[in-house]
Amino acid sequence: MPPCLAWAAMTADLAALCFAALDPVRLARFWGDFLGWEALDDSTLVPSDDTGFRLRFLPTSEPKTRANWIHFDLTSQSPEQQEETVARALSLGGQPWDVGQLPEELHVVLADPEGNGLCVIEPGNNFLADCGFIGALSSDGSQAVGYFWSEALGWPLVWDQDEETAIRAPAGGPKITWGGPPFASKIGRNRLHYDVAPAVGSNQDAEVARLEVLGARRTGSSTCAAGALELLDPDGNEFCLLPTPAAG
Repeated sequence: MPPCLAWAAMTADLAALCFAALDPVRLARFWGDFLGWEALDDSTLVPSDDTGFRLRFLPTSEPKTRANWIHFDLTSQSPEQQEETVARALSLGGQPWDVGQLPEELHVVLADPEGNGLCVIEPGNNFLADCGFIGALSSDGSQAVGYFWSEALGWPLVWDQDEETAIRAPAGGPKITWGGPPFASKIGRNRLHYDVAPAVGSNQDAEVARLEVLGARRTGSSTCAAGALELLDPDGNEFCLLPTPAAG
């Protein structure tokens, strides 16, 4: 069972999921066309559904060398819709990806043009039944990191069993899940990271202190935007705490 969670009056906000990309404009165009999201600029997409965060694509010169710790699980209402989703991804520049899935498994594993994985889930999946097209951000990680993000964001746990955890925003939208052990050891920097914003009216320094109490750690370096602070969650995954938003 999870610890008794004392929800803070103000909690951090998941502002964006960020992708390091060799060609941020091309990758943003793929995901914008695939999801039907509006482009705020060449490298930022704004959701057109109940997803409560943006997608951002940031330049890197480092090639992708391993599977990401996060991937999208996309829902299907029928076999025909699953086939259409797969066909649309492939037509936009996606590619099939063999990760050792078994022939009897009904989900379809794909990768975007830079090799970032996504799964198109078969219809009838009960866990994602009440979710939109983006059913979940499926993550490699521990039970402890699920508890951390639940408290950090103020998102209640919607699954906590056999060291697998999942959280979801009170307003709905995609779930974030962590599969528990066994999981791969972290090597180098992650290709994907979260941008997290302090609540309006809160103080960035106070928010850092709160997150450190929950298990976050500061890093000695940062690739975050100006004014943002890089922290590590309990599993060592980087995330950026954005500057304190102006009250208004």
